Amino acid sequence: MGSPDVFFDGAAGPYRLFVTVRPPAVIPGLAEIEIRSASDDVREMRIAPLPLSGPGAKFAPTPDVARRSKQDPQFFTGTLWLMGRGSWQVKVLVEGGRGKAEISVPVPALALRTKTMQKALGALLFALMVFLAIGAVSIVGASAREAQLPAGQEPAPADLRRGRLLMAVTAGVVLAALYLGNEWWDAEAAAYAGFLYQPPLMSVTADAGGRLELRLAARRFQRMDNLIPDHDHLMHLFVIRLPEMERFWHLHPDQIDSGVFAQDLPAMPAGRYHLFADIVHATGLAETAVAEVDLPDIAGRGLEGDDAGCMGPPLSAPDRDRNSAALLDGGRMTWERDAAPLQSKRATWFRFRVENANGKPADDLELYMGMPGHAVFVRRDLAVFAHVHPSGSAPMAAVSLANQSDPHAAHDDKGALPPVVSFPYGFPQPGDYRIFVQIKRAGRVDTGVFDARVER
Repeated sequence: MGSPDVFFDGAAGPYRLFVTVRPPAVIPGLAEIEIRSASDDVREMRIAPLPLSGPGAKFAPTPDVARRSKQDPQFFTGTLWLMGRGSWQVKVLVEGGRGKAEISVPVPALALRTKTMQKALGALLFALMVFLAIGAVSIVGASAREAQLPAGQEPAPADLRRGRLLMAVTAGVVLAALYLGNEWWDAEAAAYAGFLYQPPLMSVTADAGGRLELRLAARRFQRMDNLIPDHDHLMHLFVIRLPEMERFWHLHPDQIDSGVFAQDLPAMPAGRYHLFADIVHATGLAETAVAEVDLPDIAGRGLEGDDAGCMGPPLSAPDRDRNSAALLDGGRMTWERDAAPLQSKRATWFRFRVENANGKPADDLELYMGMPGHAVFVRRDLAVFAHVHPSGSAPMAAVSLANQSDPHAAHDDKGALPPVVSFPYGFPQPGDYRIFVQIKRAGRVDTGVFDARVER
């Protein structure tokens, strides 16, 4: 929500690529593609857009050649037209010293806003329209008065009357054409405004026993009967206590009917809570529904399965220079950040090192829902929310559809995981953010809480 850019880190055969896709805000529109290769033996990179599912997914257009940077030969850029709304994929084809390979990155193509004309251009076009309208009326009047007269002869009164009459008729026709054109333009603008994307509506109720029920209402172009699991769950629900954002839960409600989910809440203090509900459709399109709810003190039940929660410092006293967060067993999570300030619209690697209570690198990390970790980026005003994995911001269900493979297979569930977990992401807007980083150790989910200020 509020974070449309797609960040993806994956392997195209023997080539490791970091792909950034910036979808257009209007559809049809141009998507900006940035690709960084981890190796220097890539000779050519080509890119092509095609739907993520349906018949069109099998017939890719002729791919465009991505431009190689002169300053950085491992960095490629390009643009692609996304012609319709829905789930798309950017297919990346690589050719290099180790042969050919390809990988697809799922991309949502959604109209988010309308573009207005620049004021200077609008004024210029209006002046030209007035000039052409007056010119058309004048030309008709002159032709009616003088077209049949010999050279040098003055128009007679009858000629003048005929000229004025035809000028009046022409002026009426021109004004009618301008009016009808304006009505057509307004109708097209209204139709496109109805085409703009809106997330599903979500209503929330909770009883005294701590039973939470969520109802998703589909808007135009949406369905709620085609959801597919992402990390084995149909919904990932993130609950944040307001206004301090010091309490955080990652829950997984069960679907009890089409678009209806229920969750038995854990112990929660009374207060106002903001909810972000992540779902993925069979088309690969991921959506986030939001709502707020006031809760009384909930005695609740213990956290089970993949459900997890944490307590962090209050947002009213943020320490943006704090790089370390305490964990449940006395260990800590350290954000290995650069000294340079964070900037919006810049793809960045967020690396977090986990240590045990003795200050040594943790050796008991496990996969959490098939991933080495999960990170949530939330802007203080709640206008930006992103659920990110070590492979990027694309949901794993959509990645699986795009590549016809299991994206979790890239992680070895048998061997020990390294004590460092990384996430590729780029802040869409400047502002103050809170970051929740979740890892699993010895069967228990730990969460580190960090604060960040992002500059423009």
